[in-house]
Amino acid sequence: MQTNFNYREDIMTSNLYQAAIAAFDKANAEDPNKETANGKEYPKELLYAQRMTDMQERYAPEASEAVKLACRAQHIQRWKSPRSNFPMDRNGYLQWRTGLYKFHAETAGNLMKQAGYDDEMIERVKTIISKKALKVNPETQLMEDVVDLVFIEYYMIGFATSHPEYDEAKWIEIIKKTWNKMSARAHDFTLAGKIALPEALVPLILKAVKG
Repeated sequence: MQTNFNYREDIMTSNLYQAAIAAFDKANAEDPNKETANGKEYPKELLYAQRMTDMQERYAPEASEAVKLACRAQHIQRWKSPRSNFPMDRNGYLQWRTGLYKFHAETAGNLMKQAGYDDEMIERVKTIISKKALKVNPETQLMEDVVDLVFIEYYMIGFATSHPEYDEAKWIEIIKKTWNKMSARAHDFTLAGKIALPEALVPLILKAVKG
């Protein structure tokens, strides 16, 4: 009897998960900004969310349901809170980032509620998306690892192209900041060649992480 109960619970959880993922993707599909990958155009944040899930499955397929949900919703509807809405200085940047964490967490939480998740799981996912207790909460750290791996593989080269004024010292500083947010497991995953490093930046990356 207990086995049957657990089986039904597994099915229910799976149905809730699929409903939440579908809701996240529908929300991100509204992104007016587009990005092309493999010859196909995607809404920018929908593509990012799919890359997050792909990386999470490559890096940590054993991740909890909460982490999987958080990874899929980490940038949910980011275009609704553009950087340009805040002062273009350090304080403005920090206000924007703090506001984003709250916005993403609340948006994901509301969609999870509509999908039928209970408050406990919703708060767990919101904690991860908000990056609370980084380096202390294993689930938050796991999502942070996925975030940084995705950035390195897909977005670091674009960031570099958009900042031609940065010299080598500045780039080493940026790479070190990213590296320091990652766990030892993520370091090993990267250095073992499990992600595609941007070829033009490989010498700088290796200099930054091994120097």
